[in-house]
Amino acid sequence: MKSRLYTLLSACLWLATSATVFAQTGATRTDWVQLFNGKDLSGWDIKIAGQPLNDNYKNTFRVENGMLRIAYDRYDQFNGKYGHLYYNKPYSHYIMRFTYRFVGEQTPGGAAWNVRNSGVMIHSQSARSLSMGQDFPVSLEIQLLGGLGKGPRHTANLCTPGTQVYMDGKLNTMHCIDSDSKTYDGDQWVTVEAVVLGDSIVHHIIEGDTVLTYQKTQVGGGFVSKEYDWKSAHIDNGDYWMSRQNTPLREGYIALQAESHPIDFRSVEVLNLKGCTNPKALNYKSYYVEPDNTQCRFAKK
Repeated sequence: MKSRLYTLLSACLWLATSATVFAQTGATRTDWVQLFNGKDLSGWDIKIAGQPLNDNYKNTFRVENGMLRIAYDRYDQFNGKYGHLYYNKPYSHYIMRFTYRFVGEQTPGGAAWNVRNSGVMIHSQSARSLSMGQDFPVSLEIQLLGGLGKGPRHTANLCTPGTQVYMDGKLNTMHCIDSDSKTYDGDQWVTVEAVVLGDSIVHHIIEGDTVLTYQKTQVGGGFVSKEYDWKSAHIDNGDYWMSRQNTPLREGYIALQAESHPIDFRSVEVLNLKGCTNPKALNYKSYYVEPDNTQCRFAKK
């Protein structure tokens, strides 16, 4: 009996020690999550203005040749069918990395300002919470612009539908704020990273260079302008959003925008920075910046 007890205790000690070592050795391994699986739209919700949730109108969002594509070859006219593809899990503290390119010609009927224009929304409201006819979600938009072959045209800019941010300690009331990126002409691939730390600070990065930084992300500032307000954007619950004026925007969904010009995404991935910060846990990560110790998992004793 004593021998069996000793063997059992030794085995438990070995398992506990091994688990602790594993947790420590895995603490720095970055666990990037691929939001796009390269095969289909699993894990994503579709919302196109005027269409029910997950109605993929005219196959706007599709997967072809391992790419996530936003295409308009089945459209005769754009007809204000602004759309967004939402990953179905919200994030607050994370690094997002995606690679995109513009292709082809703009869809007939698209606005002149939407030529080689699209975006990726962060801290967005969910697909399910949008009004039926709503053009854009309340969110922070990483605006993507392709060069037009003449003059500068920055990308990874910021636009703020229903939101506002601070820069250098002051509220910036502009709806769209230019980055200092270079211009990317033609159909070349561009990789953008966004470092998003709750409502405290966001960095837009291209090719290792930080091209835009802003702080204190909030709901507020109206929707876009006096001319393009909540009602004009077909938002039924504008009063709700106005009641949240100046409140922190700490988390939300990631969404890819469909704005009338075809665009391809080769990859979309996220490194979550919020999680277990207890070094004794199996799923501890040294790079987490925001604790959520309800997620901690420990070795069984």
